[in-house]
Amino acid sequence: MSRNITITIEPDWKGQLAKNAKQAFIGKKLGEKLSFASPELFFSKLTANRWALVNALQGSGEMGVREVARKVERDVRRVHDDLQVLLELGLIEKTAEGKVLCPYADIHMDMHMRAA
Repeated sequence: MSRNITITIEPDWKGQLAKNAKQAFIGKKLGEKLSFASPELFFSKLTANRWALVNALQGSGEMGVREVARKVERDVRRVHDDLQVLLELGLIEKTAEGKVLCPYADIHMDMHMRAA
């Protein structure tokens, strides 16, 4: 079964969380979601280097940190630090063997800008 995730910027994340809980309670399947309170927070956590790591891992199966670093041609220590952030966000997962993988077949971005 392939997993999908939607990444959003939701200033009222608490309200959206309550809405999602109500929908889940009535049995509506919501899928996996990662929400950020602001564009600034989104871009501080999901930098270009971190997106490159997600891209390198997506569909590649389990990989060790050194293998990932070689694939993206970056320093192992910096790659390790960026992988830790991605693990905290839930965009990648760690296996029992200590390797990392991106479990998502599809990552959807949903962002809106509205006039103030």
